[in-house]
Amino acid sequence: MADSYRICSRCVMDTSDHEISFDSEGVCNHCRKFEQETVKNWHPDATGAVLWEQTVSRMKADGQGKDYDCILGLSGGVDSSYLALVAKRAGLRTLAVHVDGGWNSELAVSNIEKIINYCKFDLQTVVIDWDMMRDLQLSYLKSSTPNQDVPQDHAFFANLYYAARQHKIRHVMSGGNIATEGIFPSSWHGAAADAINLKAIQKKFGTRPLKNYRTVSFLEYYVLYPFVLRMRVVRPLNFMPYHKQTAIEELEQTIGWRSYGRKHGESQFTKLFQNYYLPRKFGFDKRRPHLSSLIVSGQMTRDQALEELEKPLYDPVELKQDLDYLCKKLRITTDEFEHLIEIPARSHRDFPNWEGRRTLLLSALHSLNAIFGNRAGISAYRK
Repeated sequence: MADSYRICSRCVMDTSDHEISFDSEGVCNHCRKFEQETVKNWHPDATGAVLWEQTVSRMKADGQGKDYDCILGLSGGVDSSYLALVAKRAGLRTLAVHVDGGWNSELAVSNIEKIINYCKFDLQTVVIDWDMMRDLQLSYLKSSTPNQDVPQDHAFFANLYYAARQHKIRHVMSGGNIATEGIFPSSWHGAAADAINLKAIQKKFGTRPLKNYRTVSFLEYYVLYPFVLRMRVVRPLNFMPYHKQTAIEELEQTIGWRSYGRKHGESQFTKLFQNYYLPRKFGFDKRRPHLSSLIVSGQMTRDQALEELEKPLYDPVELKQDLDYLCKKLRITTDEFEHLIEIPARSHRDFPNWEGRRTLLLSALHSLNAIFGNRAGISAYRK
């Protein structure tokens, strides 16, 4: 833990990330990693256009004789919504999958409907059993770990890959992108796909077994899907200029999509979790990595980001409404929720997880790659 407060001289990441480091110029390790490593996978230029064209051709070739060329997880958020437009313009036969974990805002439902109507994609909606989801979300709150979005996110991963396997789809389209998500402190939480961690937390704090809730195992995620079934995650937004505000404006003009006013506003739980729970309990302001990503990708100046950080995370009236809604839906009182915030914080590493297995697998793949070259398939490994 840092002895005193410090903020990066280039972006707005600070010592709320307890693993942050600064060089002699006061620039943080996140900025240096972006400059030296991350940019190698970011092609918002002519090179990206060629790579995207090649990727589209490969997806269409792999989709021959099948119902779909690719699968797309659709939350109704900016990134996945814009990605749907990209897939449509590329002429990709796309299966859209939406996982409803019980927290969709009405606006998200409306936006998803507009996207599907415009793109003419088939939509598969998976509705998670609410009693199971509620129990799992309460388990995570009792675990006192940072990433309270795992119950929703894991359900998304597991059901998306399950649908891809059902339809023999090799290409999974992801809205994850470097332009707006190029910086994120790994110390803030672990992998949402870690089923070992999820099951351990539910076993310790839950009141019911994990039934009617699909999970993805370590071997499925790291071996079966990428190496046996040769499935690939494709991030098209890294092959083109992607500006969040421009994407919003295009969605609004093209399909009548409406903005949520904040990142991940499509989920009523995520909105409160990111803008109230995390800052209160852990001192994590997720605007910092988001704004820092926009700085290093040239979409915002540091002064503009600092000005944005001066704005309150929540309007008091809106906060009360959201707190009341969340507590009513979880069937707890606001006092009980406040108690869950006040209990000592823990790390996801305080519970069994798959990080040790992941490290061993990565080491083995690197060794194979050194012996056999890229024929070992290390490029398929999920980093």
